[in-house]
Amino acid sequence: MATLGESVRTWAEMIKFSHSVFALPFAVMATFMAGRFVEDTHRPYWGQLALIVVCMVAARSVAMTFNRIVDAEIDGRNPRTSGRPLPAGELGVRDAKLFLFGASAVFVGACYSFHGLYGNPWPVILAGPLLAYLCGYSYTKRFTQWSHFYLGSAVGLSPVAAWIAIHPPSVGWPAVVLTAAVMLWIAGFDLIYACQDTECDRAEGLFSVPAGLGILRALRIARCCHAAVVVLLLVLAWIAPLGWLYLVGVGIVAVLLTVENSLVRPDDLSRVNVAFFTINGVVSVALGVLAVCDVLIITPAY
Repeated sequence: MATLGESVRTWAEMIKFSHSVFALPFAVMATFMAGRFVEDTHRPYWGQLALIVVCMVAARSVAMTFNRIVDAEIDGRNPRTSGRPLPAGELGVRDAKLFLFGASAVFVGACYSFHGLYGNPWPVILAGPLLAYLCGYSYTKRFTQWSHFYLGSAVGLSPVAAWIAIHPPSVGWPAVVLTAAVMLWIAGFDLIYACQDTECDRAEGLFSVPAGLGILRALRIARCCHAAVVVLLLVLAWIAPLGWLYLVGVGIVAVLLTVENSLVRPDDLSRVNVAFFTINGVVSVALGVLAVCDVLIITPAY
């Protein structure tokens, strides 16, 4: 019988809990940017911030678990993914479905708490459509090679969703630009990551940019996406507005994205995991921390 620690590690591996670091800092960043519009405090309440974190982790758990259930057979035939808990038999589909239901309930409950505690009904109104959209990604590789951008848009909803949860009336271009930046950032590094599965995708009849257009073109599109991310982040500094601490973060992002794209070549995918996990984790955390500090210390409240 597995120990508690082993069970936790198995579940964390199934939903890739550590990958929460990719989107969560952007949601927190949007939380504090929206908090500037809150009367009296000009800051989000600690309870709101806690609910944002719960919503983010729960929503991501739903999306990842649904994806693992839908793709279990395909993952089992892919050497890179055959060791995942579901295809490897470490977890059962029934248990995964129960976890999916539980994570969905936690997400909806946290969304409802924004209404009950802070009088904001929008999170619970949008909870169902949002979960449906997140889960929809799992089917996109069956019919379109541009699934990377669907994934990007799904993750990119995190900052605008956080903004709506904190202060719906102030949602505007800053939230839209930040969402677009996250979407292209995610799409870009998913294009890089998908290069590993090019042959498997072709064999399974799945669609992806590397499988359809080739690895070289996929990497070029990823570079274009990441160049656009830097431009959008600079635009955000102007329209938000944000100050010099945030701009330092944008500079760090520009350098790291350049390094990330230089690590992977069509004839050498050995460093994809370094580009995907390490660098992107630093990108999100560095920008998120510096942006929040900028909001708290430098840029004025509204």
